[in-house]
Amino acid sequence: MAADIAHLEQVLQHGQDQFTQLETSFALQRQAFRGNPMPPAEQRLQWLKALREQLRAEREALIQAISRDFSNRSADETLLAELMPSLHGIHYTAKRLKKWMKPSRRSVGLPFMPASAKVIYQPLGVVGVIVPWNYPLFLAIGPLVGALAAGNRVMIKMSESTPATSQLIKELLARVFPEDLVSVVLGEADVGMAFAKLPFDHLLFTGATSIGRHVMRACAENLTPVTLELGGKSPAIVSASVPLSDAAERIAFGKTMNAGQTCVAPDYVLVPKDRVEGFVAAYRQAVLSFYPQLADNPDYTAIINERQQQRLSGYLQDAEGQGATIIALYPEAQGRRMPHAVLLNVTDEMQVMQDEIFGPLLPVIPYDRLEDAFAYINQRARPLALYYFGYDKREQTRVLHETHSGGVCLNDTLLHVAQDDLPFGGVGPSGMGHYHGHEGFLTFSKAKGVLIKQRFNAAKLIYPPYGKTLQKLVYKLFVR
Repeated sequence: MAADIAHLEQVLQHGQDQFTQLETSFALQRQAFRGNPMPPAEQRLQWLKALREQLRAEREALIQAISRDFSNRSADETLLAELMPSLHGIHYTAKRLKKWMKPSRRSVGLPFMPASAKVIYQPLGVVGVIVPWNYPLFLAIGPLVGALAAGNRVMIKMSESTPATSQLIKELLARVFPEDLVSVVLGEADVGMAFAKLPFDHLLFTGATSIGRHVMRACAENLTPVTLELGGKSPAIVSASVPLSDAAERIAFGKTMNAGQTCVAPDYVLVPKDRVEGFVAAYRQAVLSFYPQLADNPDYTAIINERQQQRLSGYLQDAEGQGATIIALYPEAQGRRMPHAVLLNVTDEMQVMQDEIFGPLLPVIPYDRLEDAFAYINQRARPLALYYFGYDKREQTRVLHETHSGGVCLNDTLLHVAQDDLPFGGVGPSGMGHYHGHEGFLTFSKAKGVLIKQRFNAAKLIYPPYGKTLQKLVYKLFVR
């Protein structure tokens, strides 16, 4: 009993120490920001250069740490989906930063002349970033790049589900940035909620919609502005005319990357009723061409942990119990390498059609007309991404105009996220706000409107007392 009490006291003390460290780091960063509220471009570029060099130097260590957390993460997927877009994002931002920082000139209305107007882009202060487990490097570095480019201090809360990667990122960033510029926070979910309650000048959260609601409530106490990058059920539409091999291969790429553990992975596919059988065959062929077998295949990424694997297995059992047809593409799993599967005859009552799947399960839903596919999507929560496969440009335009989603790929999946010149963000239940590239710089900046007048003051003409002849002339000329 005494040993149990002592252990409990140690746990409580450790938790209290973590919360104290949070507040200390935040205070350090806020004080440092006050001492340097508008870092020059040269300093920001040096921060980005140091970050880029560190990532390049430690790429193998990062690949190994991420794979260790997943039990197996394809090294190529880490290179393609984490390191490459992180490095490209830094390069893109550094090349354009001076242009972004320049004040933009704005016009002044004739009644207010002589005067000039401009917008200056001012750092917000201390930015918080909460990182999920599925892409722990890219989803930490992407927001960090935007926040540093805008001149802010940054605190990053890493996921407790990726302990090796989180610890490594903490160590790597500490080598190049002082704690009062960039600090990395580790800890369980309670630390994450305490993190969200800090009075940040902006907070970016990436994760599940359910957790996003809690984060937004915590931020509301301090009126902290938030960018929420959530998820949802991103649909893919296969048209009546697209070659099935084209659509199936590209959907398979988006669904198999990271074993489907991607917020913009195709969650389900809408296929013309008379093409379902052909699509399933083409999809099976595409997946098996990517991964001929599961056993000991280093390219085949595992499910992150047992809890997530049990969740996905539960979806399969629930769907099968309610009448779905399960088409497993492999005979059996190997550890947490979960076999990809296609689900037919699904209904809205099944869990797999209620929650974001976030795994290697693909429901295929038949439709009669394109209008029916649009109606199916529009009756549900707005997704983070939408994918359309068809080469008819009129139909492509209809997809863009008649559906809502955070982003769209026509005849591809996932790759819009890697385009630095495109904003990334959700809409409604799939998120709010956006970042990446210039939009990231703007998200983490205050666009401050400035009106400038010098000695001559024509505005005196409209000062009280009212009823003067010149005032009446102003009204006659401009109030019409």
